[in-house]
Amino acid sequence: MIGRAMPEPRTLPIPAIDPLEFPTGLVWLIGAGPGDPSLLTLQGAQALSLADTIVHDSLIDERLLDWRRDDAEIIFAGKRGGRPSPKQVDISLQLIELSKQGRRVARLKGGDPFVFGRGGEEALTLVRAGIPVRVTPGVTAGIAGLAYAGIPLTHREVNQSVTFITGHDHSGDTPGAIDWPMLAKGSQVIIMYMAIKNLRQITDSLLAGGRHEREPVTIICNATFSNQQVLETTLARAADEIEAYRLETPAVICVGATGLLRLAIDWKSALDGKPIRHINPLDSEARSLWGGLG
Repeated sequence: MIGRAMPEPRTLPIPAIDPLEFPTGLVWLIGAGPGDPSLLTLQGAQALSLADTIVHDSLIDERLLDWRRDDAEIIFAGKRGGRPSPKQVDISLQLIELSKQGRRVARLKGGDPFVFGRGGEEALTLVRAGIPVRVTPGVTAGIAGLAYAGIPLTHREVNQSVTFITGHDHSGDTPGAIDWPMLAKGSQVIIMYMAIKNLRQITDSLLAGGRHEREPVTIICNATFSNQQVLETTLARAADEIEAYRLETPAVICVGATGLLRLAIDWKSALDGKPIRHINPLDSEARSLWGGLG
C-alpha cells in the first residue's frame, strides 16, 4: 500500500545453493554487472569472499570489493579507451603468475566477462598455459542499461531480433569487419557498446544502408549508476547531440523503436514523481514527445 513505512531489511548470509569450491591456482572470471553493485550475482559475491587475490577492471563500483576477505590482495587492472592502461597481454600474464603462486584469483570484470569484455582472450590464454578457469556470468549493460532506462530489449509489436555490436575494433577504429549495409537492412534493433567515439561514422553508415533518419536512438550513460543519464534522439541527430550535451563514456546505445516504450515505462522517473508521458508509446502521436536528456 502506498504510504506505508519501509520495513527493515533482513540481514542474511549469501545462500550457498550449491557449495562453491575455489581451489588454489584457479582463476575465476566474474562478471561484476553493469554498475549498480547490487546487481552482482550471488555466485559472484560468494566467489569474491573466497578469493586470495582480486584483479579488477576500472568500470566496477568499488563497493563490490567489500565482499573480499580482510587479508585479500587487491590489484587494479583497468583499461579505458584513450587513457594509459595496462596492456591485455600483461594482465593475462599476471593472472598466470598469480595462479602459479597458488593464489585463488578472482578476475572481476565489468558487465559480463564474455560480452565485449576480453574475457575470452584471458580465458584462452589461461587455458593454453594450463591454468584452471571458471566463469560466472554478469548482467551486461546492453540489457541492464536499457531496463534501467525503461526500455524492453524485445517487444512483440516491435522486434523479434536484436544485434549487439562494438563501436570499435582492436585498433580503436570503426569495425571494418561489420557489413554495415547488411546490418542496416537486417537488424530490427541494434545495441552498441563503446560506440561514442565513432558514432558519427557508424550512424552515417546505417543511414547510407537505408535506416530512417528519424529512427529513435537512446543513449544511456553510466547505466544503473546514481548519475545515469539518458538521451533520446534520432539516428540523424545522435552524433551532434552527443557533442552538444557533452556526454561521456561509459555508454550503451540502442537504435530502434523499442526506445519509444520508455515514454510509458520510464520507471525511474515515475518513482521520482514525474508523470508518464504517453500510455501508448508506439502510437504515431507519441513520437512528438520523444527527445531530450533526462
